[in-house]
Amino acid sequence: MIKKRIIPCLDVKDGVVVKGIQFKGLREIGDPVELAKRYNALGADELVFLDISATQTGNALMIDVIRKTAKELFIPMTIGGGLKSIEDISAVLNAGADKVSLNSAALKNPDLINETSEKFGAQCICIAIDAKWEEDKQDWFCYTHGGKQRTDIRTLDWIKEVERRGAGELLVTSMDYDGMQQGFDHKLLSIIQKEVTIPVIASGGAGSAEDFISLFLETDVSAGLAASIFHEQEVSIQQVKDLCDSKGVPVRHV
Repeated sequence: MIKKRIIPCLDVKDGVVVKGIQFKGLREIGDPVELAKRYNALGADELVFLDISATQTGNALMIDVIRKTAKELFIPMTIGGGLKSIEDISAVLNAGADKVSLNSAALKNPDLINETSEKFGAQCICIAIDAKWEEDKQDWFCYTHGGKQRTDIRTLDWIKEVERRGAGELLVTSMDYDGMQQGFDHKLLSIIQKEVTIPVIASGGAGSAEDFISLFLETDVSAGLAASIFHEQEVSIQQVKDLCDSKGVPVRHV
């Protein structure tokens, strides 16, 4: 059986890991390299870094973070945030990232998916999707710029297109569930997983170890991602994996 992945996510602003609510009230959590080393030792299967810096200085600092982290890390590292071109993607991959996560840039220029997949390989290209349910339309739509700008692109249309264009993985965040800590959006994730053949990482809503169990037992996604509950040490990665073991969910142990 394919083993499920448990993935911590670190938001990095100007070289420092931060935490906030909907990108507001950000406070510093710590040094990204030290946190990456800790998660590596604690049994994380991968790490996702999202660069939320708005300045060129922040982008330069992120390259430095990637280089330093890559020297210490023995698990795959995905970098997202502000990547707009083949040159941007090449820079983070050359600095030591294993994969890149694209969202706004891919929606703005879908050909970027084809170009990067052909140049770097599908396994390097993860498409991040911020999806929100709209009651009046009875459908999910894609959002950009950290969930601030709505597009007219239906989420279920977009996932099929990005797979067709060569994406190797999806990182799906349910905006309706994000930050609620009441569990993942099983309905959305189940539908998406049935529409594509590439791996799906679930994001948004994790509040307990049990939420990961429900996710893996009720959907066929490949991985679960969380930030706050791991940063605040409310739940440990080992607790999640031990519970997975007890429920017959296959996971990797260090």
